[in-house]
Amino acid sequence: MIVGVGVDLVDVARFERALEKTPRLRDRLFAPGERGLPVRSLAARFAAKEALIKAVGHSTEFRWHDMEVVSDEHRNPAFSLSGGVAAAVAGIGASRVHLSLTHDGGHAMAFVVAESGGA
Repeated sequence: MIVGVGVDLVDVARFERALEKTPRLRDRLFAPGERGLPVRSLAARFAAKEALIKAVGHSTEFRWHDMEVVSDEHRNPAFSLSGGVAAAVAGIGASRVHLSLTHDGGHAMAFVVAESGGA
């Protein structure tokens, strides 16, 4: 059963300006494994984190590094959750979190579906 849905859209150029204006923002928002990616990929990962917050319904006890976006051997995106984020996801009854990312035409978008183990 679906227990949460979230979507977010990021203007890549605006996101790049924010990173340039505030150099420490990259370290604050992204885990070490995410930081070396191109700006469009970082924008998509930021959208993913925002979409996850929307799917859960709050961001209490959330830390940006506790929701790292990783890729499997086929380059499919997924979350590696820890800390307060993992607890919040479990708290809404979600046993799986699905993630889809895209970037095109100067925008990056993420879609998140939180699913419980029940039918």
